[in-house]
Amino acid sequence: MCATCGCDTHTHTHSHTHDEKHIAVEKDVLYENNLLAARNRGFFDAKNILAINLVSSPGSGKTTLLERTLTDLKEQVSFSVIEGDQQTTRDADRIHATGTKVVQINTGKGCHLDAHMVMHALQGMHPHEDGVLFIENVGNLVCPAMFDLGEKERVVVMSVTEGDDKPLKYPDMFHTSHLCIINKIDLLPYVPFSLDKAIANAKRINPKLEVITLSCTSGEGLDKWYQWLESKKS
Repeated sequence: MCATCGCDTHTHTHSHTHDEKHIAVEKDVLYENNLLAARNRGFFDAKNILAINLVSSPGSGKTTLLERTLTDLKEQVSFSVIEGDQQTTRDADRIHATGTKVVQINTGKGCHLDAHMVMHALQGMHPHEDGVLFIENVGNLVCPAMFDLGEKERVVVMSVTEGDDKPLKYPDMFHTSHLCIINKIDLLPYVPFSLDKAIANAKRINPKLEVITLSCTSGEGLDKWYQWLESKKS
């Protein structure tokens, strides 16, 4: 998959190892990424832009959450969106249909966005000053956890169809996030998912993690999400 974070490393064994070289390369990559992330962060601060990195596994409902948010709050907030996917412009097309400024990043075989990709996208899109920029990352709960994009907030989205042990299986993502959204709660009567267990597991990994439960379909809980956004913007 991705040579940058090392997830394309072959799994068959050798009589020798490359651990030292691999660790050095990873450190170099993250060092360069963090330098660019700091530049992105400086840009956001100068323009008073609230940058939010949305992360999740595929199918959690990130894009649907964005559609609802952009539609419901478009009269109050100036939004811009960077869409990250391996292929297609399908999600960007959905965002564009809401009337929101959007730029698509296709990562090909890459499994995450990085600070350089975001910097390049910013140069072409000119996000609204004093607004909110959503960066919808590639659907993946592993590699995006390593890469700072310069965001102020990282929001991890999980759905009730994924299992309440998700935070324990992918601890790095939950540890580095500020907010966890548990989506699709309208499906709770139909799936073996415990909200209490999911929240406890998330808090076990990150005691400071805020949690909001909602449904983009029914609208339940969206008000809490919008209140959270307003609190971070002010």
